[in-house]
Amino acid sequence: MSGTLNKVMLIGHLGDEVKMHYFEGGGCIGRFPLATNETYTNKQTGERVTNTDWHNIVVRNKAAEICEKYLSKGDKVYVEGRLKTRQWQGEDGNTRYSTEIQVQDFTFLTTKKESQAGQVASQQPVAKATPQTPQAAPVQQPEQDDDLPF
Repeated sequence: MSGTLNKVMLIGHLGDEVKMHYFEGGGCIGRFPLATNETYTNKQTGERVTNTDWHNIVVRNKAAEICEKYLSKGDKVYVEGRLKTRQWQGEDGNTRYSTEIQVQDFTFLTTKKESQAGQVASQQPVAKATPQTPQAAPVQQPEQDDDLPF
Protein backbone atom coordinates (compact mmCIF):
# COMPACT_ATOMS: atom_id res chain seq x y z
CA MET A 1 0.00 0.00 0.00
CA SER A 2 1.57 3.26 -1.07
CA GLY A 3 -0.90 5.65 0.62
CA THR A 4 -1.22 6.65 4.24
CA LEU A 5 -4.14 6.70 6.65
CA ASN A 6 -4.91 9.03 9.55
CA LYS A 7 -8.22 7.90 11.07
CA VAL A 8 -9.48 7.79 14.65
CA MET A 9 -12.74 6.31 15.93
CA LEU A 10 -13.68 6.84 19.58
CA ILE A 11 -16.70 6.15 21.78
CA GLY A 12 -16.59 7.95 25.09
CA HIS A 13 -18.18 10.38 27.52
CA LEU A 14 -17.87 14.17 27.48
CA GLY A 15 -15.71 15.42 30.33
CA ASP A 16 -17.05 18.97 30.10
CA GLU A 17 -19.44 21.16 28.13
CA VAL A 18 -18.60 22.09 24.53
CA LYS A 19 -16.56 25.31 24.55
CA MET A 20 -17.23 27.49 21.48
CA HIS A 21 -15.01 30.07 19.81
CA TYR A 22 -16.42 32.26 17.04
CA PHE A 23 -14.34 33.91 14.30
CA GLU A 24 -14.86 37.20 12.46
CA GLY A 25 -15.57 35.49 9.14
CA GLY A 26 -18.58 33.68 10.60
CA GLY A 27 -16.90 30.34 11.26
CA CYS A 28 -16.69 28.70 14.65
CA ILE A 29 -14.92 25.91 16.47
CA GLY A 30 -16.05 23.74 19.37
CA ARG A 31 -13.74 21.91 21.76
CA PHE A 32 -14.43 19.33 24.46
CA PRO A 33 -12.57 16.58 26.30
CA LEU A 34 -13.67 12.98 25.70
CA ALA A 35 -12.96 10.16 28.18
CA THR A 36 -12.48 6.56 27.06
CA ASN A 37 -12.08 3.71 29.54
CA GLU A 38 -10.16 0.45 29.48
CA THR A 39 -11.21 -2.17 32.05
CA TYR A 40 -9.48 -5.46 32.73
CA THR A 41 -8.90 -7.94 35.54
CA ASN A 42 -5.45 -8.05 37.10
CA LYS A 43 -4.42 -11.71 37.02
CA GLN A 44 -2.20 -11.48 40.13
CA THR A 45 -4.68 -9.73 42.44
CA GLY A 46 -8.00 -10.59 40.74
CA GLU A 47 -9.20 -6.99 41.04
CA ARG A 48 -10.87 -5.01 38.26
CA VAL A 49 -8.68 -2.17 36.98
CA THR A 50 -10.04 0.78 34.99
CA ASN A 51 -7.78 3.18 33.11
CA THR A 52 -9.18 6.40 31.63
CA ASP A 53 -7.64 8.21 28.66
CA TRP A 54 -8.59 11.80 27.79
CA HIS A 55 -8.78 13.05 24.22
CA ASN A 56 -9.03 16.65 22.94
CA ILE A 57 -11.91 16.83 20.46
CA VAL A 58 -12.27 19.65 17.90
CA VAL A 59 -15.46 20.19 15.86
CA ARG A 60 -15.90 22.95 13.28
CA ASN A 61 -18.68 25.24 12.02
CA LYS A 62 -22.22 23.76 11.77
CA ALA A 63 -21.15 20.49 13.44
CA ALA A 64 -19.77 22.51 16.38
CA GLU A 65 -23.05 24.37 16.77
CA ILE A 66 -24.99 21.08 16.76
CA CYS A 67 -22.67 19.61 19.39
CA GLU A 68 -22.99 22.72 21.57
CA LYS A 69 -26.77 22.55 21.35
CA TYR A 70 -27.30 18.84 22.01
CA LEU A 71 -24.30 17.57 23.98
CA SER A 72 -23.60 18.09 27.65
CA LYS A 73 -21.11 16.80 30.21
CA GLY A 74 -21.38 13.03 30.69
CA ASP A 75 -23.13 12.30 27.38
CA LYS A 76 -21.87 9.35 25.35
CA VAL A 77 -20.81 10.09 21.79
CA TYR A 78 -19.09 8.40 18.84
CA VAL A 79 -16.58 10.58 17.00
CA GLU A 80 -14.62 9.85 13.86
CA GLY A 81 -11.84 12.01 12.51
CA ARG A 82 -8.12 12.46 12.16
CA LEU A 83 -5.23 13.21 14.50
CA LYS A 84 -3.68 16.65 14.30
CA THR A 85 -0.75 17.88 16.42
CA ARG A 86 -0.41 21.60 17.07
CA GLN A 87 2.80 23.34 18.19
CA TRP A 88 3.25 26.74 19.84
CA GLN A 89 5.60 28.73 22.08
CA GLY A 90 4.56 28.87 25.73
CA GLU A 91 4.91 31.97 27.87
CA ASP A 92 8.05 30.45 29.39
CA GLY A 93 9.62 30.14 25.91
CA ASN A 94 9.29 26.35 25.74
CA THR A 95 7.72 24.67 22.73
CA ARG A 96 4.35 23.11 23.59
CA TYR A 97 2.46 20.40 21.73
CA SER A 98 -1.16 19.31 21.73
CA THR A 99 -2.65 16.37 19.84
CA GLU A 100 -6.33 16.72 18.92
CA ILE A 101 -8.96 14.71 17.08
CA GLN A 102 -10.33 16.84 14.23
CA VAL A 103 -13.88 15.45 13.93
CA GLN A 104 -15.27 14.60 10.50
CA ASP A 105 -18.32 12.57 11.65
CA PHE A 106 -20.12 12.00 14.95
CA THR A 107 -23.14 10.22 16.39
CA PHE A 108 -24.87 10.99 19.68
CA LEU A 109 -25.24 7.78 21.71
CA THR A 110 -27.00 9.19 24.78
CA THR A 111 -30.71 9.67 24.12
CA LYS A 112 -32.39 12.93 25.03
CA LYS A 113 -34.44 11.07 27.67
CA GLU A 114 -31.29 9.62 29.30
CA SER A 115 -29.59 13.01 29.25
CA GLN A 116 -32.57 14.74 30.86
CA ALA A 117 -32.94 11.98 33.47
CA GLY A 118 -29.29 12.46 34.46
CA GLN A 119 -29.76 16.22 34.78
CA VAL A 120 -32.91 15.84 36.91
CA ALA A 121 -31.29 13.23 39.14
CA SER A 122 -28.24 15.43 39.72
CA GLN A 123 -30.42 18.44 40.62
CA GLN A 124 -32.64 16.63 43.16
CA PRO A 125 -31.36 15.98 46.70
CA VAL A 126 -30.87 12.34 47.60
CA ALA A 127 -33.62 11.16 49.97
CA LYS A 128 -32.55 8.99 52.89
CA ALA A 129 -34.40 5.70 53.22
CA THR A 130 -36.39 5.20 56.41
CA PRO A 131 -36.21 1.83 58.19
CA GLN A 132 -39.87 1.10 57.29
CA THR A 133 -39.20 1.42 53.54
CA PRO A 134 -38.36 -1.94 51.95
CA GLN A 135 -35.28 -1.69 49.74
CA ALA A 136 -34.96 -3.73 46.56
CA ALA A 137 -31.65 -5.52 46.17
CA PRO A 138 -29.65 -4.27 43.19
CA VAL A 139 -29.34 -6.69 40.31
CA GLN A 140 -25.73 -7.35 39.41
CA GLN A 141 -24.74 -8.15 35.87
CA PRO A 142 -22.27 -11.03 35.56
CA GLU A 143 -18.83 -9.69 34.70
CA GLN A 144 -17.01 -11.09 31.72
CA ASP A 145 -13.64 -12.65 32.50
CA ASP A 146 -11.47 -10.63 30.16
CA ASP A 147 -7.96 -11.98 29.73
CA LEU A 148 -6.98 -9.42 27.10
CA PRO A 149 -4.38 -6.85 28.22
CA PHE A 150 -6.02 -4.13 26.12
